[in-house]
Formats: sequence, C-alpha cells, structure tokens
Amino acid sequence: MPGAECFAREVLVPQGPLYRVAGTAVSIPCNVSGYEGPAQQDFEWFLYRPEAPEAALGIVSTRDARFSYAVFGPRVAAGEVQVQRLQGDAVVLRIARLQAQDAGIYECYTPSTDTRYLGSYSGKVELRVLPDALQVSATPPGPRGRQAPTSPPRLTVHEGQELALGCLARTSTQKHTHLAVSFGRAVPEAPVGRATLQEVVGLRPDLAVEAGAPYAERLAAGELRLGKEGAERYRMVVGGAQAEDAGTYHCTAAEWIQDPDGSWAQIAEKRAVLAHVDVQTLSSQLAVAVGPGERRIGPGEPLELLCNVSGALPPPGRHAAYSVGWEMAPAGAPGPGRLVAQLDTEGVGSLGPGYEGRHIAMEKVASRTYRLRLEAARPGDAGTYRCLAKAYVRGSGARLREAASARSRPLPVHVREEGVVLEAVAWLAGGTVYRGETASLLCNISVRGGPPGLRLAASWWVERPEEGELSPAPARLVGGVGQDGVAELGVRPGGGPVSVELVGPRSHRLRLHGLGPEDEGVYHCAPSAWVRHADYSWYQAGSARSGPVTVYPYTHALDTLFVPLLVGAGVALVTGATVLGTVTCCFMKRLRKR
Repeated sequence: MPGAECFAREVLVPQGPLYRVAGTAVSIPCNVSGYEGPAQQDFEWFLYRPEAPEAALGIVSTRDARFSYAVFGPRVAAGEVQVQRLQGDAVVLRIARLQAQDAGIYECYTPSTDTRYLGSYSGKVELRVLPDALQVSATPPGPRGRQAPTSPPRLTVHEGQELALGCLARTSTQKHTHLAVSFGRAVPEAPVGRATLQEVVGLRPDLAVEAGAPYAERLAAGELRLGKEGAERYRMVVGGAQAEDAGTYHCTAAEWIQDPDGSWAQIAEKRAVLAHVDVQTLSSQLAVAVGPGERRIGPGEPLELLCNVSGALPPPGRHAAYSVGWEMAPAGAPGPGRLVAQLDTEGVGSLGPGYEGRHIAMEKVASRTYRLRLEAARPGDAGTYRCLAKAYVRGSGARLREAASARSRPLPVHVREEGVVLEAVAWLAGGTVYRGETASLLCNISVRGGPPGLRLAASWWVERPEEGELSPAPARLVGGVGQDGVAELGVRPGGGPVSVELVGPRSHRLRLHGLGPEDEGVYHCAPSAWVRHADYSWYQAGSARSGPVTVYPYTHALDTLFVPLLVGAGVALVTGATVLGTVTCCFMKRLRKR
C-alpha cells in the first residue's frame, strides 16, 4: 500500500567461530534493528552445547531475573555471567571466567514487539574454548648489575649503566595467534596491578615497538631498546639508568587472535615479576677529599695538592666519565673561587683564566687520585683551595649528561710575602720647557727588602683632562722599560717621538721630543719589582707610584713677535706685546686652578 512502512527485524551477533581461552573473559555483543514497538528491546541468551545441540540452555535475560537455567544460576547471581545493556536495542553478554563447558553455540533472541512476524528474531555465533597455553617467566639477568639471592631477584645498577632484563614468553595454542610482550615498572613497594604498572616499552602484535609516554623520548634517542632473541626470549635494555628507573619490573605477555571479521582480540594475558631494581645514584656516592693539609710555603717554592675521588662509583668508560679541577679563592673572599686547572672527561688538562703561561701541572697519579702542582708559588697564590669533581653519564651516542658534582672541604694555603718596599721620586729636568724643545722626566727608585736577583721595571703614565671635562681621563701609558730591559712604547698625547732609557741602576728617564701643546698633562712614574723563579716565570713582588709631574710647554716671547710685517714694525710690536700678555694671563689662571 502507498505510504506503508516495511519492517524486517534483524538480530546481529559477531561472525564465528570465536576462539577464547579458558579462565579469561569474553564479551559477545548483540543488537537488533528493523523492529516495531518500543525503543527499548529485550534480549534472551541461550547456549547449545556440542554434546546436546538441540537443547537450549537459558543463560540470562533482560526481562526475567529467574530466566537462568540451574547450570548458570549461581554464576549469574555472583555476577560472573551477566548481560549489560549498551543502549535500547543493543546489549553485550559478558562471562568473566570461561570454562571448558562454556563452549558451544550462543543464541541471542529478541522477543517480538512487531505486529506481524517478519525478519529474524535471533542470531547465533559459535564460541570455542581453548586451553590456557600461555607461559611467561623471567630469564636470568645479564652480566650488568649485582644480583642478590632473593626471589624475585634484587638488582643494583649504577646511575649511567645499562639495565638489561629478559623475559621468556611462549604459547602452545594450536590456533594461529600473535604474542604482544611489554615491560613495565611499578614504583618500589607498590602493589602489583594495572593501576600501578607503568609501561616502559612493548612489542605489539604487529611487531611494532612502542614506549610508554615517559619513555618515548629515550626510545627515539636509542637509550631504550627491546629485541627478540630466538623464538621465545625478549630482552629490554635501558641505557643510562636514572634515579627514577628504580622500581619493580614486570613482563606482560598477551596472546591475540584474529576473529573472522578481521579484528584482533586478546584471548590471554599473563604477567611475571622480573626483578626489584635499585639505582645507585652518583650524587649519593660521589665524595671528594683533599690533602695533605694546611700548607705554608715561601715564594718560588713548589706547591703540590692531592685530590681523591671516592665512593661506589662505576669505572670511567662506556657509561660514566669524570672531570676533576681545582678552584682557589683569596683568603676571606666568598664563593668557591676561580678555576686554577682541570682535567676534562677525556683527560685533557687546561688552565684557568690568569694562569696561562705558568708552569702548572694537573695530572692523574692513581685510579682516583689527582695532583695539582704549581712549580713556583707566588704570594698571589695564597688562599683557599677546593677540589671539584663532576660525574657524567653517557646516553645514546657519545652524549654526556652531568649527574653529580661534589666539592672538597677548603684547604688553606699560605705563601710568605717577599717584603719588597719601593719608593719613587720623579721630576722634570730643568723645571721649564718650551714648545719645540725636548722634555726630560727623571725617576729615581729606592728598594728595601726582597730576594737576591730582584729586577726593577718602570713605566711612565700621563693624565690629561678631556675637552670640556674638569676631571682627568684615565691614565695612559707613554712608555717604559720592563724587568728584562726591553722598552715598551705607548701613545704620546702629542703624537711625537718618545724615548725611554735606563740612565742608572735605579734611575729611568722619559724624553718627549719636539714638545707641543697636546703634550700638556700630569705625568707620573710607576716602578715595579719582579722576581724570577726556577721555572723561569716572572711575578711582580711590589709596586709604587711617584708623585705628579706637570708638563706645560711654554711659548717663547720672540715667537709672539712673528706677525706679518705688512702692518709695520710699530703695529707688530704692540700686537706681540698684547699676545704675550694674554698668554701669560691664561697660564697664571691655569696655575691658580691647579
């Protein structure tokens, strides 16, 4: 008839046969479509066993609590067998623990709510129950780590070492199945269960290797590996063990089978405890001791300090590396101080800033003992010394990560002062110098104390006020003679020639040739005393500074009369006198300012 609706009830269950394992859970969905009547349909489940294929055994119903036959009644009452409604026209039959007698044909029947009988009112699927053939156990640990005679074993690995655990998983199921094997970790002392187990890495049924979220980066970096060795052995290797890797490790094997519809279903799962793992962190073990104790030495004498690195540490090599250095802080100075010398993780030595050019050795004299040697100590070497050790662990490739560091107690070192006292007196020879002439500045040095062979050096410095500034600019080197007698020339304000020379055993001279107005300024002499040690290095044992010497280039009076004679001799004489008066007035004002 026109406008009439056509209904065809259809009940759908999975395509069979389904293979499941005894002792495991199974879920069989069922839904109905094309029905008349209310949106909420009822469902009844029956079982036809192979030995009695015509006898329908009532399992459970959505509309009758007393529907179950005696063989299923206790299991239904205990909740081991139940029907769960997913929506009005869909349910799922759940059996918590399959038994061998649960094998057979399962029928999902829907009582009719239609006005006439049309379509199918039930669906059937075969369920076959397989014996439990899955086995999981721990394999003996590899050579890494120490094993205590307990069950499960307790392993201790050093931070940075490899943690290797093995698992044996096999099945004798006659059907074609795949095994998925995963390694998981539970925090120490946590109860075993899915809620407490964090997956580390796993081999999926399709043979893909995947890591749990916290370990994904380490898997990508190659620090985490999972491999299959032979037909039944699986091995997980965690490279560069970290403190958070401690815990109880488990191996979980899951057996999967492909159902007729192409989907994969897990039919069995078992778990075995592999080991309790403790990670010995480097920070808890690293210790540094120094010797031989407080030192008091004289200048020029060698200084030797020893540093011993101790603790239950892995030997340097593939997994761990160490660097050792010495720091020095002047007496009373805060903080650890500046670096003197160090050996890096490759055993290459280097000196800290300010120690370049000195004879300083940093070497390894025993397996964990390091020596610092200064061939010739100086008073400036006095202070507090500390040995700093750093431990590194090696990740994938050659990448190093600092895992721990430790400083030793302070070791005081005293170096006796040389007792050198310098004094310097400087003056301008002649007292007055004119433009174009040579200005000679002399510096006499007196010395008290000091060792034999003391050498003197002297340098000349000038301070000039900048244009528009009242205070002078920082002093600039003009020239000087070093302790080895070699002259060093700086920059003369006027840009003319400069000569520096030693005119006596303790007398130095600076000459400014062709003096000009730009050479005006305040000069001083800065002597220094130097000592040469057995290692041929020099060190400054004292210094001083002379008083200021003012250099002002005067103008000759006749120079003011050199004006154009075109204006006449009388006018030139008047003009020259005026200029001379102006120059003299300006000079007197400058003297008053000084």
